[in-house]
Parts: sequence; C-alpha cells; structure tokens
Amino acid sequence: MVTTSQPSIHTDERRKSDVALKTFFRITDQWGLNTQEQKVLLGDPPRSTMYKWKNGEGPPISRDTLERISYVLGIYKALRILFPTEEQANAWPGKANRDFDGESALSIMLKGNMINLADVWRYLDYMRG
Repeated sequence: MVTTSQPSIHTDERRKSDVALKTFFRITDQWGLNTQEQKVLLGDPPRSTMYKWKNGEGPPISRDTLERISYVLGIYKALRILFPTEEQANAWPGKANRDFDGESALSIMLKGNMINLADVWRYLDYMRG
C-alpha cells in the first residue's frame, strides 16, 4: 500500500503567511517605510505579532491581512509597469499627487482602512489603462 502525505492546512497557511509577509516587508522596505507604517498597512496587528512576523515567526496572517498585502503587491506591480526605473517606482508612493488633493499615495494608504489601499490600487490600475 502506497500512502501519500498531504501537507496539512496549517502548513499551507504558514507557508502562505511566510511568503506574503516576506514579500510585503521587502516592498515596504524599498518604499522606506518604518515599522509603525508597515504595521498600519497590515491592519494594526499587536506590536508583539508585528515583531514576530518581521522575524519570520508568529501566527499565520488573517484573511484581512492577506487582502491588505495583496493590495500592496498590486500597487507595487503597477508601479513597476508605469515607471521605467525601480528608483522612480519606489519614490512615487511618497510624492505629492494632485489626483489625491496634494497628498501622497502613501499618506492615503496610511490612513489605515482597506478602502484606502484599494483606492490607490484602482488609481494605478486606471493609469495603466
């Protein structure tokens, strides 16, 4: 009898969390965000959870946190398409934008609500055509 071992749901969730968080921290580091700003974008998890996540530990992320990270990834991807250099793409979130009433995309995202991330993503999606 041949048995196949299937990864447990817990293992899959852990792997998904690890990959999502590693990618999130890489992107937000490139944008120059500090830990408090990263915490806001992730939905304001407890400080202890945040530090565990930064160290590749801690609980798996929630569906809400995964959705937030997905928006950050979408924004990052759109910027890579819209700008010819990595430096320009990484600088854009922090620059004032007349389409955001003079605020930067980053200041919009840091208001902390999921809709703010979605608004920036939709704006960039529209700009891509």
